Amino acid sequence: MNTPPPARRRRVLVYRAVGFVAVALAAVGVVLPVMPTTVFLLIAVWAFARGSPELAERLRQHPTYGRLIRDWEERGAIPTRAKVAAVAMMAVSWGLVAYTTRNVWIAGAVGVILTGVGAYVVSRPAA
Repeated sequence: MNTPPPARRRRVLVYRAVGFVAVALAAVGVVLPVMPTTVFLLIAVWAFARGSPELAERLRQHPTYGRLIRDWEERGAIPTRAKVAAVAMMAVSWGLVAYTTRNVWIAGAVGVILTGVGAYVVSRPAA
């Protein structure tokens, strides 16, 4: 039997652990509207691809989330509905930051970051 070297074995275990933690966080995101689901599934697929290709493929074939994962991997595509929701939530988040902080620099920095992320999201192809 051909066993992998200890360093490779540890790396595989770390990738699997990251994948399982990401799946757990995605599961939380299914029931809590403030937690993203798909982002954690994308992280899980990335980690599983390096630590357990079989589990990565299972996620790609998932009946509910598989299409979203495949669209992202193949074309970097995000569904229009998800884009609208993401940008709307970023706008609400920035509004809360601007309303609750007295520091104009913090509100401005958060606004710049969210604007950049929003521009990236909107620039992706529609799924």
